Amino acid sequence: MELEFVRTFVAVVDEGRFQEAAAELGVSQQAVSKRVVALERELGVRLFTRTARGAALTDDGVAFLPHARELLAAGERAVAAVRPGRRPLRVDVLNRRIKVAELVRQFHLACPDVQLDIMTLGPDTAATVAAIAEGGVDATFRAVPAGELPGGVVSTWVYDEPHELLVGPRHALADHTDVSLHELAEHRVWMPDMSPATEWGGYYRELAAEFGLTIDVDGPNFGNEAMLDEIAASAELATFVGEGSRYFWPEHYDLRRIPVVDPAPLYPHFLVWRRKHPHPALALLREHLVPDRDSRRTRGVWLPGWGQTGIRADSPGVSAP
Repeated sequence: MELEFVRTFVAVVDEGRFQEAAAELGVSQQAVSKRVVALERELGVRLFTRTARGAALTDDGVAFLPHARELLAAGERAVAAVRPGRRPLRVDVLNRRIKVAELVRQFHLACPDVQLDIMTLGPDTAATVAAIAEGGVDATFRAVPAGELPGGVVSTWVYDEPHELLVGPRHALADHTDVSLHELAEHRVWMPDMSPATEWGGYYRELAAEFGLTIDVDGPNFGNEAMLDEIAASAELATFVGEGSRYFWPEHYDLRRIPVVDPAPLYPHFLVWRRKHPHPALALLREHLVPDRDSRRTRGVWLPGWGQTGIRADSPGVSAP
């Protein structure tokens, strides 16, 4: 259905006469008449009857009018959704608890005039990158090596997130100020229902293989609150959390977040966006997020194979598989 015909129909209703509608639309009265006739032909009904006082709606015209107005409103929303500078900057994060979500929040505080639409598209990285290429999303944070990707998509390193071990007060490591990966080989790390198909599943599989860790993925995941309940009451359960991730629990749980060191495992976050026709505010986001590559930590750390983009192979202190 031609929206211009619908717009003409609504103009006639609002102005009351074909001539006034033509003046409002900036076209001839003949053009208005032709558009209305074409719309009536498509609908198979009469929308107006002409009277001495102007154009009166038929019963079918009355029934069609609210839908016509909604069609025009939907068209305006559709245009606004894709017009650069008039729609929000759409940014995907895996969840709102992790560090990169906080980085985006800090960007919002620094640039409050930029409208943001924070999305959580789920764990399928390939589907999310495809959404970037198709223009459904402006940017995402994913475990994608830096460089050019298919579909005109670009990835660049943003942030390396250190790990902490989260334990309850009864755990053998509860009073440690830090814990080495080699010490952790003697303890079970519980990450229930972690799918090996996810990007973080691949990360922890690589980490466990490198340092002989036991990562237990058994059991359903009933959510963070239930997991924190069990860790607080256990002398054996522990889990990994990102240094910048946000978790909250009752004070009496007395949970401890212990830095993991020697080497410190880092989870690399990469900003992914589309090079062609980017949102105007994307440059501001990139400027806010992307630091100098020379600031990357290279000593006493461990990075997965896909996360070492931009680090020289001979950099001392970088452990790699």
